Amino acid sequence: MTASALRAALIGASGRMGKAIDRLAQANGVDIALRVGAASSVSAADLNGASVGVIIDFSSPNGVDRAAQLARDARVALMSGTTGVGEATQAMFDEASRVVPVIWEPNTSVGMHVLGRLLRAAVAELGEGYDIEIVETHHKAKVDAPSGSALRLASIAGGAVRDQARRKELDIVHGRQGAVGPRKSEIGVHAIRGGDVIGDHSVHLMGAGERIELTHRATDRDLFAIGALKLAKWVATMPTGRYTLDDYITPLPLRGRGKA
Repeated sequence: MTASALRAALIGASGRMGKAIDRLAQANGVDIALRVGAASSVSAADLNGASVGVIIDFSSPNGVDRAAQLARDARVALMSGTTGVGEATQAMFDEASRVVPVIWEPNTSVGMHVLGRLLRAAVAELGEGYDIEIVETHHKAKVDAPSGSALRLASIAGGAVRDQARRKELDIVHGRQGAVGPRKSEIGVHAIRGGDVIGDHSVHLMGAGERIELTHRATDRDLFAIGALKLAKWVATMPTGRYTLDDYITPLPLRGRGKA
């Protein structure tokens, strides 16, 4: 390991993503100085004692709050890819970002974020008369549904609707069953589980006489681990604030997306 490598604490080291990140870290310029399964197993003093510059968190919805607290208390950057988090955890990220740079991304693929940009443009350009449905497929061992990426796509699509009244009326519907009646003002989000699928996400924009389908398929799990390592190295160089992968794709001076 070179002297210039970024020293990181890996939380969730025993999970699928954690193992991939650990295996690929050296080749991507990151030195995993601390490896723990759960955030409760490490303290801010441990992080400072190991001269850690960033926390890479792929733990669980129950453990990610502790990771955000550790980043704040130890004053080290945080890159979290933990999925299934709620508003309370987002508030924890916001709180930590007042002290340290924080990036949370449920999908660390650049391609997925380009898909989000394409979706935003398509919804805005198509205007009224197009129904939005999102379908995600993952391996049978995935514990949360729908995926964080599917929810992100739903949020992007809803936010891109130009008509403010329609935007406020939009509901997110998770599957349908029984006599639900005609389709309402909604975005459908559907989860498929089975086999060893790494991650597929498709958005269907359906109008009268035509439809557009935007799809991203992940074919190698290492894609996400390498993306997480790149984001960890990047966020460790950033000023205090809250960031997204969009900030990484397009340089911050052009976007001004980080929030102090």
